[in-house]
Amino acid sequence: MKFSPRSRFLLHIGISAAAGIVIGGYLFADTQPRSFLAFHKCEGTCLDVNELIGLAASAGIQKLAFMAAPVVIRETEKTVVIRHPFPVAELHYVVIPKKDIQDAADITDADKEYLFDAYAAMRDIIRKENLFAYKIITNGPGFQTVNYLHFHLIADLE
Repeated sequence: MKFSPRSRFLLHIGISAAAGIVIGGYLFADTQPRSFLAFHKCEGTCLDVNELIGLAASAGIQKLAFMAAPVVIRETEKTVVIRHPFPVAELHYVVIPKKDIQDAADITDADKEYLFDAYAAMRDIIRKENLFAYKIITNGPGFQTVNYLHFHLIADLE
């Protein structure tokens, strides 16, 4: 059976769309529902750019953390620690729970094990690096570049 160029093009589009739906379903299966398709009734429920980046970060951290291998400092089943791409101190790590939590106001009882694991990862780094003067910082949504709960472990080494 021979297909015309138009039929082949449409077949490729259909296969690509189906693959995109399957891959998107896998990547975003464990993320919080955040409406970005309901633009016509956007009354504080639609995503802004930071929330969209947060949603993508959620999928990436949960499903594709292994791809950031060169910058990953530590990884557990529930946490990823990476070097900050634009450090403000000699030691600047970003500690990210592998659960989609937008910010501290959204924390639930089900998030305890992820937060405990994130702090345990920071504890291990603090002990390993023998840090004394360090900061652990998180921001609310109005001060975040990415709306995804994460912590900054910052220290000057001396």
